[in-house]
Amino acid sequence: MEVPPPEMLELRTGLAVVEWRRSTRAQRVSLRIDPRGGAIIVTLPMRASRRAGMALLMNHQDWIADRLAALPDAVRFTDGAILPIAGVPHRIRHAPTARGGAFLQDGELIVTGSAEFLRRRTHDFLRKEAGRRLAALVAEKSTLAALHPKRITVKDTKSRWGSCASDGSLSFSWRLVMAPPYAQDYVAAHEVAHLRHMNHGPRFWALVDQLTPHKAPAIEWLHTEAPRLLRIG
Repeated sequence: MEVPPPEMLELRTGLAVVEWRRSTRAQRVSLRIDPRGGAIIVTLPMRASRRAGMALLMNHQDWIADRLAALPDAVRFTDGAILPIAGVPHRIRHAPTARGGAFLQDGELIVTGSAEFLRRRTHDFLRKEAGRRLAALVAEKSTLAALHPKRITVKDTKSRWGSCASDGSLSFSWRLVMAPPYAQDYVAAHEVAHLRHMNHGPRFWALVDQLTPHKAPAIEWLHTEAPRLLRIG
């Protein structure tokens, strides 16, 4: 069956964007809220119809309303917007006549050039800065553990802050650049530990504890505070 196109629906709480997915692994119709855009994602098994998805939507409008209301306010890359860098609030300041692309100065992220390039240059700066900081942390942890990652990449992942592939490649979300340094330190240690233990067993966690002293507070921060980073951009 075809995947229904995205649509705008009128629910009891107002207009909402609904995006449909179809999955060969899904056993039943399910709902979730996209934390970045606030869309309602409806996943359908291969043989399920749009009608089945709509029935679930209509029966869970209160649940949807609660989840949408709980989303942090979105922060867009615009002149004057405040965003955290390494956990510290910074104001985006557009400096059209300045040179240098984008750079940090006195608690601000200065973005030069035409206004039409502000969003892209802000994103490019944060992604590059994330790569620089995380590469340094991975190098430190890898040396401590006598391990050697194959490569390090920075992506815009939807659910994971970091991952380790079976070939030894490490990937991280660029949004970690906005997290406090102790959270960045923990995520780097977590993924480096996976280079030796591709599981979450006792030996894995023992190695994580050897590589970072920040496991407990970082896990707490990532659980409670990190979702708001998905609303920035």
